[in-house]
Amino acid sequence: MPDDMLLWDQTIFKDETIFELDHIPENFIHRDNQLQSLIFNLRPAIRGVRPINTLCLGHPATGKTTAVLKVFEELEKQTKSVLTVHVNCQVTSTRFTVFSQIYKKVFGHAPPASGISFEKLFDKIAKHLVEEGKVVLVALDDINYLFYENEVSKVLYSILRAHEVHPGVKIGVIGILSDLDLHYSLDPRVDSVFLPDEIHFPLYTRKEIHEILKGRIKLGFYSDVVPDDLLEYVVEKVEESGDLRMGIDLLRRGGLNAERRASKMVSMEDIIKASEKSGMVQLAQSVKSLKDGEKTILRILAQSGEPKAGDIYKIFNEETDLGSTTFHGMLSRLDGLRLININFTGEGKRGRSRILTLRCDAKEILAVLGFSEL
Repeated sequence: MPDDMLLWDQTIFKDETIFELDHIPENFIHRDNQLQSLIFNLRPAIRGVRPINTLCLGHPATGKTTAVLKVFEELEKQTKSVLTVHVNCQVTSTRFTVFSQIYKKVFGHAPPASGISFEKLFDKIAKHLVEEGKVVLVALDDINYLFYENEVSKVLYSILRAHEVHPGVKIGVIGILSDLDLHYSLDPRVDSVFLPDEIHFPLYTRKEIHEILKGRIKLGFYSDVVPDDLLEYVVEKVEESGDLRMGIDLLRRGGLNAERRASKMVSMEDIIKASEKSGMVQLAQSVKSLKDGEKTILRILAQSGEPKAGDIYKIFNEETDLGSTTFHGMLSRLDGLRLININFTGEGKRGRSRILTLRCDAKEILAVLGFSEL
């Protein structure tokens, strides 16, 4: 067998977990300022004081979640009096389910599946925190989903004004917001107590992308598996998309493609094939979180090619019997998730006529939705 071929029991991966998208790197580089700001805002919790509410702002894959989880990990090492709760708002998008996650962290198990009201759930959490003298830090990751579902004010109101119902309760909130086009507005009663300190996470520079991916390659692969020219190609793809996760996923999939060929080295063809697959996987993940009506809008837009929102709405209304308010709310969410673009034409009533365009290929969207192209 040639020297550049893998045996059946060999692998080019030193540690494949390095390329998992939820991997928390031990050496988290290029985010020192943001980490220090987070630590400063949350440090009061160690002293038993309510921390400074914080909003982490930045495009997807700019290190927001990793920074919060790193600080949470450090806080829980230092003290048992601080509980940290990370909530994925893509999955957990109602007040009851958010507080169910808090309940699970506080008591070590999920609340009863039925027969418990929100009021009882909230009351039990609050009383326990006061009795134990503990501070809770709640990270609402992808908090933009709570805005899409019109749940954000209810969630924040219950968390931030808990001390009014149960004196002595101390809960802080860290919002993680990736939809920078979202013009968020809160109930005035919430706005007056949230008052978050904003920490901005800029896009990684080309040099930073290169250093991060090179570090993953060093830890995740054996030596000489990924040539320098392939790393440069992956860096370019990340720079184009603005999403570091794409580069990490490309490296993993490229490595798997190389192993499929029994090769000890990743080739350009391996990375190109990985790029095609990776884009479809990311699209499928976005579509998976949609409601039925939102999927219907995407399908109609992909099948008809009709760009005018009014014409799309007519078809949508005939198929679903849902009204224009619901339709336009769904359009806003699809726009926020970067699945469509909404542009105003300057025509129609008050110049508000809208043109809709897909951000992804129509054939790929139909395939992910389970439809064949027309």
